[in-house]
Order: sequence, then C-alpha cells, then structure tokens
Amino acid sequence: MSMGISEEIKQSKFTSERQKAAINLFYTSNWLSEKLRAFLSNDDLTPQQFNVLRILRGSHPEPLSTLQIRERMLDKMSDTSRIVDRLVKKELVKKGTCKADKRLVDINITENGLDLLSRLDENSQDLDNHLNGISEEEAETLSTILDKIRDNYTSTGDK
Repeated sequence: MSMGISEEIKQSKFTSERQKAAINLFYTSNWLSEKLRAFLSNDDLTPQQFNVLRILRGSHPEPLSTLQIRERMLDKMSDTSRIVDRLVKKELVKKGTCKADKRLVDINITENGLDLLSRLDENSQDLDNHLNGISEEEAETLSTILDKIRDNYTSTGDK
C-alpha cells in the first residue's frame, strides 16, 4: 500500500482538508511529470515538445500557427516559438509561410514526427499504468473534480 501525502512529505498538520488536497495535487502532478519525463527521455523529448507534437498531429494535415499551438498547450507559460524551433532542428516539424497571411508562419508535423508519436503510442500504456490504482469510474470522477476546480476558479473572475 502506498503512503498518503502526510507520510510522503512528512507533514501531519494542514490548515484544512482543502489545503491538504491542494498539496497532494501539486505533489502528484510533479510525480506524474517526472514519470512523463522519464518516458520521453530515450527520445530526447521534453514534455512540452511532446505536447506540441500531439497538438500538431491532432490538426494534421492542417497547419497551426504558434499562437494556435500556445492556446492548446497544457503549459501556457511555455515559449512556443523556441519549442517549435527545437522540433524543426530535430526534423519533427516544419515551418512554412501561411498562404492566407504572408506575415504568419504555418507549422506542420513531419513524417518523422508522426512516426515518433506512433512509436511512443505503442508504449503509452506505460504512462497509463501509473493510474492503475484507480478504477475507470474513479478516473472519471477525478477528471470531473479537477474540471470543477478550474471551472469554479475561472467563474469567479480570477484568471
């Protein structure tokens, strides 16, 4: 049986159950991020680069601008242009001039990028296995709760 958050961080007192839940959420998010980094390390990808590739695959064959990519990213603080430039160097994406507006740049995933994602997809069960401790119903409930936290926060006018 795994340790609870109190044992993991060696803290038994919290100001409230909500504080304890928030700390647990941060801790678990970091734990899952480490697992993702380890999963991607053999392919010399960062989680942000992986996210961009998946976004571009989702729009394929239609290109996206860096602004459109940024809007869809999990980490909104990422420097999308720099991430795209690194993926261009790895020949996983390509840039082109936007036909509708010559001032904009279109970004497409390459065949190399699609092949890499297909290979990673074959092993994606390794990532999903980190959530094997909960049922499908519990996973759905967790997603609903997480959505509710964000929805409540944004509906109060805070951003």
